[in-house]
Amino acid sequence: MRLTYIPLAALCSLGSMFVNPAHGASDTGMYCTATAKTIDRACRLEASDDFQKTSAICVNYAESDDRAECYEEAGTARADALESCTEQLAARQSVCADVGEARYDPEFDEIPFVSDYRNPSTINPYYPLRIGNKWELRGGGEIVKIEVLDKTKLIDEVRCVVVRDIVTDDGVLKEATDDRIAVARDGNIWYCGEEVKDYETFAGDRPRAPELVSRDGSFKAGQEGDKPGILFLASPRVGKVYREEFSLANAEDVSKVLSKTYSYGEVPALDRFVPRTLAQLLCSRNCVVLKAYTALEPGVVEYKYYAPGIGLFLEVKPASGDTVQLVSCNLDPRCASLPRP
Repeated sequence: MRLTYIPLAALCSLGSMFVNPAHGASDTGMYCTATAKTIDRACRLEASDDFQKTSAICVNYAESDDRAECYEEAGTARADALESCTEQLAARQSVCADVGEARYDPEFDEIPFVSDYRNPSTINPYYPLRIGNKWELRGGGEIVKIEVLDKTKLIDEVRCVVVRDIVTDDGVLKEATDDRIAVARDGNIWYCGEEVKDYETFAGDRPRAPELVSRDGSFKAGQEGDKPGILFLASPRVGKVYREEFSLANAEDVSKVLSKTYSYGEVPALDRFVPRTLAQLLCSRNCVVLKAYTALEPGVVEYKYYAPGIGLFLEVKPASGDTVQLVSCNLDPRCASLPRP
């Protein structure tokens, strides 16, 4: 396999070959599409950059067979990366069709927010945030423990409460995330950022302990162009699509409201993989179902189910049927009657 190498100077000059898609956006109003196309350029340049870096590593393999294999793998990785760029561009353009072409620039610092999370003046019944509230969900060998901590962060002059999310797999730590969430007095739940820590264990280590391997997905509103999003609306409207987070090429979750009157047995498409006893316990034509997706993982979709007074009680991946369901909580009498998976 013969590969073509691009000198670094030539690679850097590639930027002059492209027309900045942001130019003319003020005339057309296509700001979302301009953003998608600009990030696509960055994605393709990063793929070429990674290819060059890997090629530099290949140079230092002493054995010719090892070098050849390294070069071939570098070329394959570049091709895969460029294909991923194409898929993400299409996914971002689809998001633009859903959310519209306006610039994403929420007036976050002008919104009145809750400041006391021990006795909050506003509680969204579908996303109840009070210090000490706890939830535990299980599915696929994983246990997810969520707790509203007695801890806040000041982000863009907004007091955000910290919600800790710990994921273990067969008892081994897999992920630890601190979400920074703010409750607006109108009931909207704003996502100010998250600190993500992903862990892995490796055979041969003594003792075998979780090792921090990634912080990907972490973001903070107001830093490096990151902006807050909304985790849950005060008044969900069926068909409404909104951004949960806005950290380009890092965290781009989007939600769509599928139902705000869900009960088991009324919409077969939403009943698939839903435990009947769980839904019947929590839903009486008053549960909200969201479709969650991201341009960073085209084609990956989750349905999230929320009950008033409880919050999130089920996550379903419709493509595979994998579920994670609520098994315990401490904020509602129904928590004592939750069925096990």
